Amino acid sequence: MSIPISLRCAVVLLTFATIPTKLPAQPPAQPSHQEAAPTIQPDTNRISLDIVVSPKSGKPVPGLQEQDFTVLDNNVARPIANFQALGGPSVPIEVLLVVDAVNTTYSNLTYERDQIDLFFKSNGGHLDHPVSLAIFTDTGVQIQQGESTDGNELSASLDRAAIGLREIHRDSQYGAQDRFNLSLSALHSLIVQEAARPGRKLIFWVSPGWPLLSGPHIDLSSKQEQLLYSQIVGISTLLLRDDITLYSIDPLGLGQSVAWQFAYQEYLNGVKKPDQVQLGDLSLQVLAVQSGGLALTATNNIADHIRQCMADTTEYYRISYDRPPTEPHDSDYHKIDVKVSRPGLTARTRTGYYAQP
Repeated sequence: MSIPISLRCAVVLLTFATIPTKLPAQPPAQPSHQEAAPTIQPDTNRISLDIVVSPKSGKPVPGLQEQDFTVLDNNVARPIANFQALGGPSVPIEVLLVVDAVNTTYSNLTYERDQIDLFFKSNGGHLDHPVSLAIFTDTGVQIQQGESTDGNELSASLDRAAIGLREIHRDSQYGAQDRFNLSLSALHSLIVQEAARPGRKLIFWVSPGWPLLSGPHIDLSSKQEQLLYSQIVGISTLLLRDDITLYSIDPLGLGQSVAWQFAYQEYLNGVKKPDQVQLGDLSLQVLAVQSGGLALTATNNIADHIRQCMADTTEYYRISYDRPPTEPHDSDYHKIDVKVSRPGLTARTRTGYYAQP
């Protein structure tokens, strides 16, 4: 199957210019909620993971020790260099909540705003960590105000936000391509902005996701494959080095077919080389899961989904290990797997990284 000329243009627009050639250093480790942890100097040879441990369904589990964890890098166990048990309001964590008005129909935005407002006003409007509100429209991303732990203040800011009718038509191939490119551009700009902030950052993106524009199998030129691969490597590396976890919250929920809601799962394994790339590898849900976050769907209760994402800040673990030496024949992509010795528990963290010079 050949790719349409118009789509070829859209792919080519995803250029190297959006990926910085010099990446910011990794931020210092965060203090424990029990005691202040020593500052760890940035080390480009070290991988740091934020790990949430939970049963199949339930809240994050506290009280685990270093010996309860095994970290595998490309299926080889790596010695743990640093271990911290973290969580609670005293840990420096910031949340950016993104309202996606580009990929959500205008009729669904009213319900979406009501649900976000419900989250802001719960618990008397008190939030454990600072939250910033961003509105993504055809004209770009606008941060409504500075971060705040006052949910009532954020609710008022959301009420004042003007989210008008979009200029890009959803019912055309051109519109889909524009939304795809706009979405990747917006994601990259927010990642770069969040990189300047200290501590751990969580991005909650309320959206059904951006258009994939293709099925699982499509013919791409080698140049197109390399451009898309560079996008994947760049976003993955920025999320890792800047301690950012991405979350996808689908506001449509029950309004979609089950097959569509979980179509992203086909792309979760990670791309090891350019000739394996498909547009689905850059979907919001895939990037979220690979960063250690969640891709939430199957319900219209957006407020509960946001609370579920926030629960990741209550109890989690930070583990660091040294990168293994890279041999010339090795793949650039390294798969990460974290095992927990206690039965019935699963560790969720980022699923891999790309070895960079």
